[in-house]
Amino acid sequence: MRLLLLLLAVPLIEIALFVQVGGALGLPGTLLIVAVTAIIGTILLRSQGAAVLTSLRESASSGHDIAAPLAHAVLILVAGLLLLTPGFLTDTVGFALLFPTIRQQLIQFAVQLVRSQTTTIIRFAGKNRHDDQVIEGVARDVQQQEKE
Repeated sequence: MRLLLLLLAVPLIEIALFVQVGGALGLPGTLLIVAVTAIIGTILLRSQGAAVLTSLRESASSGHDIAAPLAHAVLILVAGLLLLTPGFLTDTVGFALLFPTIRQQLIQFAVQLVRSQTTTIIRFAGKNRHDDQVIEGVARDVQQQEKE
């Protein structure tokens, strides 16, 4: 349901912004802004994407965890898609995702969200039992609990 609302809200917001900006700047000015932001976004996307792909390759070749560089790469891909979509709201979000600090904050938020909503199912099979006993519980990060 939230996705449906988002899919309806974004185009309506974009149309409203186009009407407002178009009324203030006129059609040529509005189209110029859309074209310039797409060009600048493409240039920034190439440089950011190349840097993140280099980081991903280095992490993979040295045996380090590739989760963080991979998450940055996915967010840069999303930024690129948003920058190529005509509109002021999508351009704003796309440009924001090109900042490494904003990407890092989004990644940390997503990790915390996943951790807080993770449930674990543990299956035990006893030596003298022929059936499986299922115990459901919520997994909690012990290190995170110690910090609180």
